[in-house]
Amino acid sequence: MEAHPLVTEYLRLGLAFDRLEEGFVDAFTGDPELRRAVQNAPAPEPAELARRAAALRAELPGAGLPPERAEFVEVHLRALECSGRKFAGAEIGFVDEVRAYFDVEIAPGDEAVYREAHRKMDEVLPGDGSLAERITAHRKADEIPPERLRDCVAAFSGALRERVRERFPLPDSEHVTYEVVGDKPWSGFNYYNGGYHSTVAINSDLRQQMANLPHLIAHEAYPGHHTEHCRKEAGLVAAGQDEQTLFLVNTPQCLMAEGLADLALKAVIGPGWGLWAQEIYADLGLRFDGERAEQLAAASAGLLGVRQDAALLLHDRHRDADEVAGFLERWALTTPERARQSLRFLSSPLWRAYISTYVEGYRLLGGWLDEAADAAARADRFRRLLDEPLTPGALRRELTVA
Repeated sequence: MEAHPLVTEYLRLGLAFDRLEEGFVDAFTGDPELRRAVQNAPAPEPAELARRAAALRAELPGAGLPPERAEFVEVHLRALECSGRKFAGAEIGFVDEVRAYFDVEIAPGDEAVYREAHRKMDEVLPGDGSLAERITAHRKADEIPPERLRDCVAAFSGALRERVRERFPLPDSEHVTYEVVGDKPWSGFNYYNGGYHSTVAINSDLRQQMANLPHLIAHEAYPGHHTEHCRKEAGLVAAGQDEQTLFLVNTPQCLMAEGLADLALKAVIGPGWGLWAQEIYADLGLRFDGERAEQLAAASAGLLGVRQDAALLLHDRHRDADEVAGFLERWALTTPERARQSLRFLSSPLWRAYISTYVEGYRLLGGWLDEAADAAARADRFRRLLDEPLTPGALRRELTVA
């Protein structure tokens, strides 16, 4: 199937951003000759990339793409135009930057909601000392012994993969390779290699907790990022939607993917995931209180917006790092070390706005999934997230109609 000329130019443009910032292209499974041509071309000028994105947007209405594809390409060109301007040194407000990248509006959260979350967490973890001290002690006790991490990863990956392949079939050849790495600003990362294979890196600098690991594997692999990449490659890409061969940082694609991935464990296991995980840990000889973990997760759900508020403090209100770290320690009930790790992510030029993909992605996709009439309809909606080129705007329209 012959590639659409405008889509090819979109791919060429997106690939050029990796020349400005390595890692901007999260994944590319398209024509290797196109990538080589971009890599061998003269170094791009950021302002020229911004102008090219704007020009391609202007050409879109007459390009003859079906509406769904045209909308997908349009919002991604808008994000690339903003990135080009940022790389060129333009002053763009943080809220405007997030809007251009991810097609969402953000605002500070309500500290009353955070206080209520703390109250609920206090009920789940009663005892002596402050809530922060109890949470820290609980998290410490919940850490996976480093020498058991690989066994735990393999166990949860296998269990989730089996569930996912029953509900959302995958190509027979798909597989995930897990690596333990260090010196990274994130907890885990999926590198999609194409051909239905992902490498998932898990950060050893952050001691992984038993309550978090099922979410991490679901997020990065089954039925999260790896599953989405595989099904879109087998479906959309095979059908000629070449724009789906490119996955770029700081685009609406990321908000959709991170929202999907953060809802992945809920989609495939649902209520009762704690006891399900407890049984797997017991088979490994590890003690885990799954019921309490699930209760604590539900109680702490109100803290979703804390890290986005920290980003607003840092980049919109221009508060210093110490104040932002203190904000994270107070409301996220995190240690100074964890707060500084979060600051490292929020301060990265490439990743500084990315926290909004988790916060707003979870809210938008979660609200859309919650409008499903029953469990079967919810599963169908999650399948659409895996298979269709949906955008934040497309979901908002469906929510408005509903």
